[in-house]
Amino acid sequence: MTRKGVESLRIVREDRMRLADRFVPPLGYRVAADRLEKPGSVVLLEAPPGSGRRAAAVMLLHGLGGGGSADEEGVRFEELPTTDKDEGPLAPGEGDRFLLDLSGIADEEAYDKAQRRLAVRRSQVKETGAHMVVVLPSGMEHAHTPDLEPHTVRLGRPRGIAVVTRYLRMDRMTFRPADLGSADLRRLCNRSPMRELARLAGLVRAARDSGRFGTDFTGWLDQAMHAVTDRAGEVGRQVVTVRTAPERALLLATAVFEEARADTVYEAWHGLMKTVRHEQETTSELARADFGERLAALGIERDPDGRLRFERLAYADAVRTYFWTNFPGMRDHLRDWISHTAGLRGLTTDDRVNVVVRFGERSLEAGRPDHLFDLVVRWAGSATGTSCDPPSVTALELGLRHERFGGWFRRRMYECVRSGPMPDGLVRVLTAACLQNLGATHPDQALVRLHYLAVRKGEAAREAREALLDLAGRDRRLYRLLIDRLRSRTRREPRGTERHLDMLTELLRSDRAPEPPPWPDLFLGCEAVFSQPPRELWSPLVRSWLNTAASDRTRELALDVMVRATHGRTAALHRLYAIAYDWAVSARHSSRTTVAALFWHHIDHAQYARTGSSEQAGSGSPTTEEAP
Repeated sequence: MTRKGVESLRIVREDRMRLADRFVPPLGYRVAADRLEKPGSVVLLEAPPGSGRRAAAVMLLHGLGGGGSADEEGVRFEELPTTDKDEGPLAPGEGDRFLLDLSGIADEEAYDKAQRRLAVRRSQVKETGAHMVVVLPSGMEHAHTPDLEPHTVRLGRPRGIAVVTRYLRMDRMTFRPADLGSADLRRLCNRSPMRELARLAGLVRAARDSGRFGTDFTGWLDQAMHAVTDRAGEVGRQVVTVRTAPERALLLATAVFEEARADTVYEAWHGLMKTVRHEQETTSELARADFGERLAALGIERDPDGRLRFERLAYADAVRTYFWTNFPGMRDHLRDWISHTAGLRGLTTDDRVNVVVRFGERSLEAGRPDHLFDLVVRWAGSATGTSCDPPSVTALELGLRHERFGGWFRRRMYECVRSGPMPDGLVRVLTAACLQNLGATHPDQALVRLHYLAVRKGEAAREAREALLDLAGRDRRLYRLLIDRLRSRTRREPRGTERHLDMLTELLRSDRAPEPPPWPDLFLGCEAVFSQPPRELWSPLVRSWLNTAASDRTRELALDVMVRATHGRTAALHRLYAIAYDWAVSARHSSRTTVAALFWHHIDHAQYARTGSSEQAGSGSPTTEEAP
């Protein structure tokens, strides 16, 4: 749902493989990689901003175990939160890989707290044989604790021209080394951040793919160089010459809605003038310059399909950057404008996604993540039907993926799910973001947020519950975490016990459990369920494991687990016996009779262990034919 070029925090395998194809190791990388190979190792990276330090950290972890061509089964690859707010226990396992990016910390107090948490995590990683890479903040060297020094590796800057070459090769560009030999390109490569070099390569590809800028590589590169180095100045000079509000509004509306149909841009343009309270022109439209004339005067062209675009490559990006930078008093108005115009009828789904991403990029760059989250709440809150609102999901995922503000959005989601009543549309958007984004980058936090959504009332909450159970069932550690969380809630929240018990009971069913079943965790969960008075939901839980045991003899341990979890409570054992009896007689198969008999044997044994009376145990449970 987000376009190319948006920097992402996701470190799932597909993204790491793409990064590996384009990554150029910096000076010092080999030293860091050698240190990280040892189980229990923690490597701290010190590098200047713009040097690709985060990418280097991800690649160090990705390269463990022989180049990262395939992930080991069950190995975690996760980014850790930088603050302790809503932070669960780390609980690392052998071979797990963790990224901790502290590069956004700017004050000593926050860094001091981060270093204290880091000391605890380092100890856990060392004890369990996991691996962790930490990106240290730049400019805070004076605040480093002395014990960090032995683990710190200083990285240099990759060769910029090598980075550009690698990106171009991956985009299947045909060129000669001499084509990259200009002095201007070399200067750009030597001083620009890695993300800008990646953007330059992307603009070369865009020039090629557009079909509007010739057919040779040198022409595409020339267009991209001009876009990177000259566009900001060109836009500034144009805005100075365009003095009227309608022309400036049309310039901005086209930049935000570029590639949309002309009539839709026209509507958006008038919507912008209305939002900023510009007085309508008093003369008739027939007496004014027509729409096409206005477009041509601003360097905007209409393609054969009737869609608008700027004549120059990447000009729209520069226009948006200029207005958000130089008209800060308009940002609230721009948020309100986008809130209304993103729903224009003439927009396709792709058009809407483009508008949301363009607005989001500028808002985040301007330090206003609240503007983006405001739109999520507005759009999701007014959504109708049972489907998820795509623009809302796009906006929220864009924020969650942002390197600087991803943590802000995760905290805002946490506050939101814990708040009061919430429209179903917003519940669905938050659920989708947990599954599609947080579930991959911060699964523990996704589980916590989904749990808060799942215990609400309504159809959307039931969908969140299904998403929560599905997320937990994919991973043994998350499964254990959710069992522990639900067990603790049944003890701590008497008023909400029933909702948590219902969820726990469903989670323990055989079709929800990971493979192979984590028997100790199932025992603890069943222990919490069977400690309460018998309920109807016991039946699908017990039947699920009876069915599984009947089809797979290796799962018969579940029968013993369930019985032992009752701790010999008479009411619970009687209920288990009755469920098994109904199950056995509902379809008279020999496999069912055998499994039921084994289950009753475990029940007999539990009764004997509790009473200590062999005579009572001898009376046993009635056979299938004798049972009432």
